[in-house]
Amino acid sequence: MLMPGTSHSGPLPPLTPEEIALRDRLKADIERISANGEHNYIAYDNLLAVADFIEDEFAKAEYEVRSQAYDIEGQTFRNLEVERLGTETPESIVIVGAHYDSVVVSPGANDNGSGVAAILALARAFAHVSPKRTLRFVAFANEEPPFFQTEEMGSVVYAKRCRQSNENIVAMLCLETIGYYDDAPGSQNYPMGLLENIYPITGNFLSVVGNLDSAFLVRQVVGEFRDRTQFPCEGAILPGSVAGAGWSDHWAFWQYNYPAVMVTDTAPFRYPYYHTAEDTPDKVDFDRLARVVMGLQRTLDALVNA
Repeated sequence: MLMPGTSHSGPLPPLTPEEIALRDRLKADIERISANGEHNYIAYDNLLAVADFIEDEFAKAEYEVRSQAYDIEGQTFRNLEVERLGTETPESIVIVGAHYDSVVVSPGANDNGSGVAAILALARAFAHVSPKRTLRFVAFANEEPPFFQTEEMGSVVYAKRCRQSNENIVAMLCLETIGYYDDAPGSQNYPMGLLENIYPITGNFLSVVGNLDSAFLVRQVVGEFRDRTQFPCEGAILPGSVAGAGWSDHWAFWQYNYPAVMVTDTAPFRYPYYHTAEDTPDKVDFDRLARVVMGLQRTLDALVNA
């Protein structure tokens, strides 16, 4: 459980002008993603509208958008990817991904509008950068039930293709529900009682979670984030069987033996509106979300230029 560096404690520094602009853009994107309510296989037209929005935003950032389409019972779903080709080791690929569907009944502002807005912001930030490694951003369909942890989950479809193509994915960062923080003592819960003796019980930190095979990546992400960003950050290396450890698209990459981590506010272990109709934009802490995304930008810069 030991992580490099020290998690930030105490007051947060004032937002920079860049972070203020980012905050406002994140807010606008999350409001757009959640505007029509739930977006999933039941609210299919809404799901298509969110996919179109993501594709348009990638294109506005001057990326060539690639679509991986697949069919389920007469409906077509799309994973959307863009990339910056590496200049020195292009065969080494770093992926940042987030699912864009919401659970049934929920508008999904935090789960996972926050993750999608973050990958859009990061894609914009790296649009004209030349990284040493290839950097890829992917928006996944169908993370939520009934597709969760099945072959029809968008990230499973995607990771399977990567393995069949023998792609060398050296790191996958899954951005999952990253917009809620609470400074009240006792606001953080854990799936295992012992963890509350190791980790903070105040839910104001960002968490990086990986399985045993992804231990190096967990430590690398936490270390780079802590070194570059004044925001609390904790890392957890857990067996995939632990409740919550594999609850997002990083799980799909584990199935194909790729190193992958989930970057999260811990979702159901903190967020009282998780998977409810109350998961609306007013519940998102946009100031802290902007700090987190800016920290991830700096962390990602280190990963793709290693």
